[in-house]
Amino acid sequence: MKEIQVEELMRMKNPIIIDIRSPIEFNDGAIPGAINVPLFSDSEREEIGTIYKHEGQAAAKWRAMELVSPKIPNLLQTIKSIKADGELVIHCWRGGMRSKAVVTFLEFAGLFSWRLVGGYKAFRNYILEKLPTMLPNKAVVLHGLTGVGKTEVLKILKKKGFSILDLEEMAGHRGSIFGTIGLGEGHNQKTFDGLLFKGLQEIQGSDYFLVEAESKRIGKAVQPEELMISKFTGINIHLHTPIEQRVQQLVTEYVEPYKEESWYIEKISLGLEKVLRRVKDNEVRNKLNQFLIERNYPDMIQLLLEHYYDPRYDHARQEYVGEFFDIHAEHPIDAANKIAAKLEELSISPNVAVNNNF
Repeated sequence: MKEIQVEELMRMKNPIIIDIRSPIEFNDGAIPGAINVPLFSDSEREEIGTIYKHEGQAAAKWRAMELVSPKIPNLLQTIKSIKADGELVIHCWRGGMRSKAVVTFLEFAGLFSWRLVGGYKAFRNYILEKLPTMLPNKAVVLHGLTGVGKTEVLKILKKKGFSILDLEEMAGHRGSIFGTIGLGEGHNQKTFDGLLFKGLQEIQGSDYFLVEAESKRIGKAVQPEELMISKFTGINIHLHTPIEQRVQQLVTEYVEPYKEESWYIEKISLGLEKVLRRVKDNEVRNKLNQFLIERNYPDMIQLLLEHYYDPRYDHARQEYVGEFFDIHAEHPIDAANKIAAKLEELSISPNVAVNNNF
């Protein structure tokens, strides 16, 4: 049986990673890019665990065999249909019986694969050890009031070849009370850490990274302390755009794609309810409620910016001790072009080649 360590997996070019854990395990945290082909369903895994607890290992193994046996042809066919150019790597939670069994089945069927020693647990331990050592030397932090389009600007700069860490995408959350609209429930810490590791691998070799100014917690995920320190001591670019553009940006991002969805008004109402607890001005509170009833989202957003988000901004900026550069722009494309020019002045250039092995 061919076995591979996590360190070797990290050096593989375009591995095809098959995670055979149950869906609930996979959703709790997975190697980025892995494909879930579960050996057991969630209920089957729970049943086997119960048998193991009450009747012992032998009884649990026997029941597992009964459950798996009828599935083997379909399981192998599914994995065979996925296999393309690249080495096939199979893993479970700790690299134990489940992955050993599947690799053995594949061998019998003429499909050769690697078994990841230590499974997902080994990968998790590996990235937690490596993350603090992977940060480029210099952070360039993008600041700006809510709605200036910082995330959109970062995406444009990434297309221009600059080294970017999109922390909101990694967290599956936009970092605000309304941050999960259209994004599900956000990523947990394990998923965030895995995506951060992947993002840092992609910019390996760069001596800088561009990142948005975020609070330490983004939705359910918390940024590593080393990353926060790097940001607080980095170069700071403060983006300014007119409030009309900010409102339009937020309408485009939070309203237009989702406003006809059945869940939308409830999600907005719950978010606004949290905001209203912190707004003391009764006139503002009444107007916000009225705009929500009327579905007047542009005016509601402008009022939220003026009376909730903007007043809270200056305090967050005070944590950053590095030099600030102000950029005034009309829209994200204008902003990205001006920021690119400023970065060139600061001798920060796009990276032509990045590491995309993983």
